[in-house]
Amino acid sequence: MIKGRIKVEDIDGQLFEVKVVEPDNPKPASFTHYLHNHKNGVSQFYKKDALAFVKEILAKEYPTNEITNKIAEETLQHLIYDLHKTIPFPAPENPKFKFIDLFAGIGGFRMAFQNLEGKCVFTSEWDKYSKQTYKANFGEIPFGDITKSETKSYIPDNFDVLCAGFPCQAFSIAGRRGGFEDTRGTLFFDVAEIIKKKQPKAIFLENVKGLRNHDKGKTLATILNVLREDLNYYVPEPQILNAKEFGVPQNRERIFIVGFRKDLGITDFQYPEPTNKDVALEDILEKEEVSVKYYLSTTYVQTLKNHRARHESKGNGFGYEIIPNDGTANAVVCGGMGRERNLVLDDRLTNFKPITNISGEVNREGIRKMTPREWARLQGFPDDFKIIVSDAQAYKQFGNSVAVPAIQATAQEIIKKLNL
Repeated sequence: MIKGRIKVEDIDGQLFEVKVVEPDNPKPASFTHYLHNHKNGVSQFYKKDALAFVKEILAKEYPTNEITNKIAEETLQHLIYDLHKTIPFPAPENPKFKFIDLFAGIGGFRMAFQNLEGKCVFTSEWDKYSKQTYKANFGEIPFGDITKSETKSYIPDNFDVLCAGFPCQAFSIAGRRGGFEDTRGTLFFDVAEIIKKKQPKAIFLENVKGLRNHDKGKTLATILNVLREDLNYYVPEPQILNAKEFGVPQNRERIFIVGFRKDLGITDFQYPEPTNKDVALEDILEKEEVSVKYYLSTTYVQTLKNHRARHESKGNGFGYEIIPNDGTANAVVCGGMGRERNLVLDDRLTNFKPITNISGEVNREGIRKMTPREWARLQGFPDDFKIIVSDAQAYKQFGNSVAVPAIQATAQEIIKKLNL
């Protein structure tokens, strides 16, 4: 499966394209990680595979030539020189600290920490479409499945902050103390294992609000016990932050867990105060007419109305919702009623001819879904963030992402405490 293309310049100035294949093949990831880390001493972790990858590509492109290590080295140097000219969000030239990005998605954590002059030295993400978006914006291919020992082996030493928006899973802790071994088999175990081995100065974990009460509170209790007792980190009480309090009009509550290695002597931490910036939905809506494909059909509108009426008759609050321009969007999520809970009224449509297969006609009430770009703005991504996947994948990616402004505000407090 083609994972994308990287322009590569060889020593004669000839351009050719590299097809990045095999989602769990670490060589393409090592190649891009090497390019990004040639100045900071981290490149040693990636150089062997990076050179091997370049030699493979050159051998295919120039089958009659002998491809030596010297040629591969010189090719890499050409690529490094051109790297910052070709990606939308390059790392800072003179970074103040290093971090790693686990369960990276499309790079919400990376965006926030790079804005604070941090350098990402390792990233992992298993979803193939998210990898494409990540590469298009940061010029780096994430490594794959972080549960695999081979993937973990590429994580460098001596980084400052570990970031992870890991999925929530219950632990089997009945009759036990809820310690490190009790998390085995879950994705948190892999995060804890990395923390134990690499000992970063700080950790920043993000999860859904429901983690607080997940499995009657046992899941969060185990996580905190492992971090505090087994891994010896100072972890203040986790806090739920809402994206709408940090400059985006989205009601999105997420639990943040911050920790510091105890030998640093940090014994207090304050989560960021809300910015109280006055924002509304109209601040993120498209300024020009939106394609007819985002407008609901008359049949679908009626289906949504019937669905809500059935729930209302039972005393439930489920169903579609149209957000007023001066209002705040519901949390953007993938699946379920994610898009239907964030409909808008937009009467600017001039061409009602459908461009997709729909049942019925395009509705004349002006009811439409938000566009993927509007979802990106709700999550705090800038407009030059590239959306290169289908709408369906884009909605999924932004729904699964973090709200960048809330992450960045918390990251700023972490960096202050570390004096980086």
